[in-house]
Amino acid sequence: MRFMSVRRLFPLGIALALGILPALAQDTVFRNTVTGEVLDFSYAMPEGRDTEGVKQFMATGVNPYNERKECLAKAEELFLTACSGCHGHLGEGKLGPGLNDNYWTYPKNTTDKGLFETIYGGANAQMGPQYGQLTLDEMLHVIAWVRHIYTGPVADAEWLTEEQKKTFKPFNAEAAKHVSVQGEPKPCTAPLK
Repeated sequence: MRFMSVRRLFPLGIALALGILPALAQDTVFRNTVTGEVLDFSYAMPEGRDTEGVKQFMATGVNPYNERKECLAKAEELFLTACSGCHGHLGEGKLGPGLNDNYWTYPKNTTDKGLFETIYGGANAQMGPQYGQLTLDEMLHVIAWVRHIYTGPVADAEWLTEEQKKTFKPFNAEAAKHVSVQGEPKPCTAPLK
């Protein structure tokens, strides 16, 4: 049996120490919605990069915050602050396209991965990259809110699991006005896999 020499193990040790190997081992490749180029996450804000939710998402392309009630208050606040000026308070569309129905300017946005790529890397027209405004974790919260305010047919909601589709109710703005949150909200964390 042959063993690797110290000279060959040294670069491997450096790569592990710098955290390069986990990045190379990432299963999911994220691409710019407009150009198709691989997204460069070195531009992302340092905070919010290493949450359990971001780690799960980067490995799977599935947003662990979708339909997590304890995440929705933060998700709504972020959406209203960062997105509603162009997309409307309920995602109905204004200067930017609507986000609450089953029509997507970019068909890949029917997946969490696709919508994340569009938010992170930007789109055509006036939507530039959002990596300077939102952390990676905040982008996942915004996506969770966009998914929550969906008003289209459940069958078209590709981001929902089969289990979630059984209980999902399209968003009803009138009904939402009359719901109040009682007590302290639970912290929003990704479920452990």
